[in-house]
Amino acid sequence: MKLKLKLKVEKPVVLLFSIFYAIVGILFLSIFVIYSLRFLHLGIIGVLSLIAAYGVFRMEKWAIWLIVALFFLGNTVGIITLALTSRWPAEFGLLLQLPLIIYLIITWVISIYVVAKREEFE
Repeated sequence: MKLKLKLKVEKPVVLLFSIFYAIVGILFLSIFVIYSLRFLHLGIIGVLSLIAAYGVFRMEKWAIWLIVALFFLGNTVGIITLALTSRWPAEFGLLLQLPLIIYLIITWVISIYVVAKREEFE
């Protein structure tokens, strides 16, 4: 209860969404740093995800537009990556495809929730 008051979190699901975007942002930025400019698109999505994590946590109105933009960017990158890794051997492809499918599903859920509850964002 005290943690809820300190963070000013009215909805726990919003806290989970912001944690998801923070984790995704950190993971994508770390991939960008490790593999340099070959994955510039992941670096951009990583920075936008960290900004979205803050915006969703604070329930800012501009976060809705950022979530919609990340929805389209994430789906484009995710679906193309799934298509490219479908030609890999099953052992290697599943290591990347399963987390990617989970990422896409969670992105869809968050986007639908945020757009449906857009009146609650200030």
